[in-house]
Amino acid sequence: MKSLLIADTTREERERIVAESIGNIDGACDGCSPGLVKMYQDYIEGKRELREINMEFNARYTSGATGPERGGCDYAN
Repeated sequence: MKSLLIADTTREERERIVAESIGNIDGACDGCSPGLVKMYQDYIEGKRELREINMEFNARYTSGATGPERGGCDYAN
């Protein structure tokens, strides 16, 4: 398995990694995909590693603090 570290990937590879991990971003109607993409933007831009982002999210989840905002679905209307 290829390394997912910022030092070992290009921006384009990181965009693909996030898109493949989240799934079909454009077709998702549950409203959470845009928030997840925003959450991983620092990784895509090479600012923070996936591990850091996931650890921060897990800390919020277990503490009850709010995470990414959930948006609406454009297809529902």
